[in-house]
Amino acid sequence: MANVIVVGGGAAGMMAAGRAAEKGHQVHLYEKNDRLGKKIYITGKGRCNLTNDSDIDTHLNNIPSNPYFMYSAFYRLDSERTKQFFQELGLQTKTERGNRVFPMSDKAGDVARALQRYLKKNGVVVHTNTTVKHILIENGVVKGIALENKKVFAEKVIVCTGGLSYPGTGSTGDGYAMAKQAGHHVTKLYPSLVPLKAKEKWCQELMGLSLKNCAIAVKNKAGKVIYKDFGEMLFTHFGVSGPMILSASRHMIKDLEEENYTIEIDLKPALEEKTLDNRILRDFQKYSNKNIRNALDELLPQKIIPVVILCAKIEPTKKVHDITKEERKRLVKQIKCFTVCIYGTTGFQEAVITCGGVCVDEIDPATMESKIVKGLYFAGEVLDVDAYTGGFNLQIAFSTGYTAGES
Repeated sequence: MANVIVVGGGAAGMMAAGRAAEKGHQVHLYEKNDRLGKKIYITGKGRCNLTNDSDIDTHLNNIPSNPYFMYSAFYRLDSERTKQFFQELGLQTKTERGNRVFPMSDKAGDVARALQRYLKKNGVVVHTNTTVKHILIENGVVKGIALENKKVFAEKVIVCTGGLSYPGTGSTGDGYAMAKQAGHHVTKLYPSLVPLKAKEKWCQELMGLSLKNCAIAVKNKAGKVIYKDFGEMLFTHFGVSGPMILSASRHMIKDLEEENYTIEIDLKPALEEKTLDNRILRDFQKYSNKNIRNALDELLPQKIIPVVILCAKIEPTKKVHDITKEERKRLVKQIKCFTVCIYGTTGFQEAVITCGGVCVDEIDPATMESKIVKGLYFAGEVLDVDAYTGGFNLQIAFSTGYTAGES
């Protein structure tokens, strides 16, 4: 008989199972997929950004919902200790721009395999292709789990089933049903860190264009800036994506149906408007006999030039020497404030993370144990805690999993 049952073999589940076993418990882990860590294999575009090499305050500042809940868990396992943990399992890491930590091999599978070695080393019994139907509870105390055709008894159960994002990896919201069955509240669920759909048809023309070192400002319908960022983004056939956009999506998802959000893109954030105007004047003098559409190659990516000219309401075949001061002013404005109107997201199918989950007011942050059912624990994405891109979400999974296993 198991002392501890872990439901779900993702990042949080493997960490929880391994740590509980390391503490001397007999641990059984149940995973409905045919292999463990299925979602880990696709994170970070297959490279797995496993944490962010920064202090606890930086991690807390990158959690827009319920950061206070993570204090104890981060002090138990912070990013520095997470890196050491993986190095002890034979996984070498490297730190890239934005303090993002990746495996040296650039292979997400190496992260999953390191966690599997951790389970094996500590004697965790793994059951794949096994679906847990519900949690067994009697008089407010956990008793085990119910499978398809039998019951398995245990003193403790840790639910690490993930959220609703990337449902193809098995994240189909099972843990939310288990939490509700145990008497917990589950907050409203939204796809987060998700590509955004834009109204502008010209996005299709820019599909595949990646912008580096640009700035964005997200505005609501009242014109108030609700989010700013600097970095990379990508145009898609339906709108916009990329690291900055995914983080920006977190600020729009809850009222995207009622709100009209716009994203203002500064294509040249290093240049003030006057400096940019002087730069354009120099280019115009250099290419005075060319059409305007052929005179901006040194300033902007070629693919975006026709769209910027279109939005600035300038005839693309107009000669540079015929461009008026007013037209040049409009061109500067477009470069500094290239706007897309957002009307939706691509949903849970493409969301990196789920926003919402098991209400953290009902969970003890020092142990991850339910305040409602004794012996029942929750860890990872199933909880109502989510962060921006950059390795912060996997650190939440590792830290909450470690805390649950330790407790």
